Amino acid sequence: MEDQRNVNFMRLMSDESTQSTLSSDSYEYYQTAIFDLLPSVQATRPEQNRHGTLDEAQKCALGSVEDFNHSFVSRGPRDKTSSQPLRNLAMCMQGKRGAMERRKMQISNIGFWESWIRSQSTNRKRVRVQMREAVSSLLLWRHTLHQIQGKFGVGVKAYFVFLRYLIYLNLLHCVLIGGFILGPTVYYSKSTELRFEKNDSVLDVFLGSGFLDRSPVFFGFYKRGSLKLPCLNTPLLYLAGILTIFLLSLIMVVRRTIVGYKHTWMLGKRYSVNVSFKIFCGWDFNIQDPSAAALKHSFIRHDLKLFLEEQSFSLRKAQRTLRQKVRLYLLRFILNLLVISLLGGAFYLIFLSRIAFKNNEKYNWLVKLVLQYIPPITITFVNLVLPHIFRKISSFEDYSLTVQVNVTLVRSIFLKLASVGIYLVLIFVLLFFSLQQTSQCRENQFGREMYKLCIFNFLATFFSTFLLNYPRKLLQKKFPTSLLIRLSGKQRFLIPFNVLDLVYVQTVSWVGVYYCPLLPLIGIITLVFTFYIKKFSVLRCCEAEQRMFRASNSSVLFYFMLLLGLFMAAAALVFDFYHPKDKTMLSCGPFGNEESAFNVTEVCVNSLPRSAQSVLRYLASEAFALPLILAEIIILTSYVSRGRANQKAIERLKDMLVMSSSDKRFLVKEHATLLRSRKNVT
Repeated sequence: MEDQRNVNFMRLMSDESTQSTLSSDSYEYYQTAIFDLLPSVQATRPEQNRHGTLDEAQKCALGSVEDFNHSFVSRGPRDKTSSQPLRNLAMCMQGKRGAMERRKMQISNIGFWESWIRSQSTNRKRVRVQMREAVSSLLLWRHTLHQIQGKFGVGVKAYFVFLRYLIYLNLLHCVLIGGFILGPTVYYSKSTELRFEKNDSVLDVFLGSGFLDRSPVFFGFYKRGSLKLPCLNTPLLYLAGILTIFLLSLIMVVRRTIVGYKHTWMLGKRYSVNVSFKIFCGWDFNIQDPSAAALKHSFIRHDLKLFLEEQSFSLRKAQRTLRQKVRLYLLRFILNLLVISLLGGAFYLIFLSRIAFKNNEKYNWLVKLVLQYIPPITITFVNLVLPHIFRKISSFEDYSLTVQVNVTLVRSIFLKLASVGIYLVLIFVLLFFSLQQTSQCRENQFGREMYKLCIFNFLATFFSTFLLNYPRKLLQKKFPTSLLIRLSGKQRFLIPFNVLDLVYVQTVSWVGVYYCPLLPLIGIITLVFTFYIKKFSVLRCCEAEQRMFRASNSSVLFYFMLLLGLFMAAAALVFDFYHPKDKTMLSCGPFGNEESAFNVTEVCVNSLPRSAQSVLRYLASEAFALPLILAEIIILTSYVSRGRANQKAIERLKDMLVMSSSDKRFLVKEHATLLRSRKNVT
């Protein structure tokens, strides 16, 4: 070449650094004639310049490569392996030794300050990795979840992971309650109400009355003590603890929902996994235990069954005619009307159960206990029967298995949340009118109702497992040929219904945490026992589903339903704050002497300096809403713009992967042709 010149070609070194180096072989590569014939170059070159001179091709290729590298270098380091520990790199021992030598040579060529910064960055990453490993080792039931996943698939495992997440969430609630509410009250309180009386009995554990009514379990125990500062007293600490619980719950649930949706979006319809990858690359060759190998084999088999089921449904859906579509849509409309009718009947039944047995003082203790639990029994019965009917209805609507599960979940969670909402309205209305005559603590009565809902739900889970499912399994083993046993069918672990129970329990816990502060502690105890009860039910009583479904979409729906339950609890709390209190009622709890949440906060604000008062009133005024909305718009716009840019970069990288594979096939073909020509010449 006549106009041969030096070219500075920038490339990224995976094991050394992201700095630019002079590549002498790259210039020779771009001057070969075969570069002009690569499919990637042919695709990126305009049609009219495709038959130009070789020098023009070199300029175009070099310019595009330099632009590409400049775009990557300008955005900072892209190779994370250069700063990772050597033991995390996927290479042989000889390669790790070479990487270590290159890192030492690179450190010797840079300054002291930059070397110290890199060493500190490496140490921080190692500390983060060690902390992450320590936290992961604290996760409960890791081996049990792995065993359940291998036998029953990732969907059943998602249920137990969701249950474990609720345990950690309630544990955080207990810490907040102990720090804000229980600890200061016990330390500064002078009252001695923790005593047994003559009327106390064992039934108080189930009814929440007697000794429990005077204990720290309910709202009435937390009264003003010696802590009576304007901005540091029992009412403000109580209110701050409850609001902190709701705020942190909102942040954690929203975060899990967004993270799950992101993974679902990335691994959904936009990403298809090759079956050959599932078969040939799905095995873990580090497995040595035969039981672990059997679990892994079972997991791969269930994953392939799910994939084939989805492919079969997609093919059948694409072959529907117009007449079949119209008939299907009409059938779905009729079935949805049936679902709405069933929901209306269930809500009316809950209403009757709450108002039918208000006056039960004339009965003996056993009948009184049963009548006290009539509303929880009705809600549990409705929530137990109707989801199974919804499941049968969804099977006639010709959805895919994942969509059937999600539709059943949506209908059932509407049933759960709406039943709890109707029950809350009835409690508010009936307690308001009855307490004007009896002068009882309204908050304790409300907390008692939530307490009974939690206790009875756990009792229903216990008795349904050990008095229904397990004897049924024993009868199936002992009399396998019986007609009644064959008609009852095999027991399956139905994920939607079990998840609905967890969402229902957590919603009740959020609704009642203001009136029953120790309800999260009760929730932790019941959830731990529920885990072992469900584990026994899955491993001893149930069999694996013949039709599997992908748990990623359903996991997002789990947390979204949990978010709806949190909004319902927050709405109930706001309604109680704004509800006018009757002066004839007995004042109990921290907000006594006709105080409310708004009065104690106003007293605290008035005791602050004028500058702090002005700032707080400005933050609570409408004038602050406009800059807040503008800041939110700017933040959301930046995130949306960054997401679109990342999406475009991902599409470019996908195209580059496709073109690189085309280049490899082309080079292999040219190499084979060259070898054949040489063989023919010889």
